[in-house]
Amino acid sequence: MGNSYVTQTESIIPIHGVVTLFGYGTSVNVERGHLILEDGIGPHRRNARFARVGHGLKRLVVIGSDGMVSFAALRWLADQKCAFVMLDRTGSMLATSGPVAPSDARLRRPKPWRTIPVLPYRLQKNWSRRKLSIKSKYSPNIFLIRPQYILSSMHALNWKTLNPVTI
Repeated sequence: MGNSYVTQTESIIPIHGVVTLFGYGTSVNVERGHLILEDGIGPHRRNARFARVGHGLKRLVVIGSDGMVSFAALRWLADQKCAFVMLDRTGSMLATSGPVAPSDARLRRPKPWRTIPVLPYRLQKNWSRRKLSIKSKYSPNIFLIRPQYILSSMHALNWKTLNPVTI
């Protein structure tokens, strides 16, 4: 009787754009323009083949240092704006690479108060001054707050009312 075992192969499917590879003999390379991923332990192997279009891959995480990653595969990931992370079995970071530019447009928008740090403080102070002034005018009817308390708060903050308030 021969000592033979059958290798079980299953496919790797990205979950929310993330693929995690682990095991022994992990391989990440490119063949004919497709990213080829292989991992597993013993006869239990997994593999995947991703084309450049419609792959849905956002991040590739490799756990362990047994295997190989080709430069062509790193280039493929960079061209597709996919992040690559390599972790040790204890969780410490060994290697990382990411997209060249952030994908969130809000991070790229200029923020005017970063160039002029005084601007937001002045705007907020002016807005608060107007709000307190208006509240003190209409507070007996609407807010059930005595105007004296609002005026004393404004005085404590060294603010002047926009319009004189009658009590």
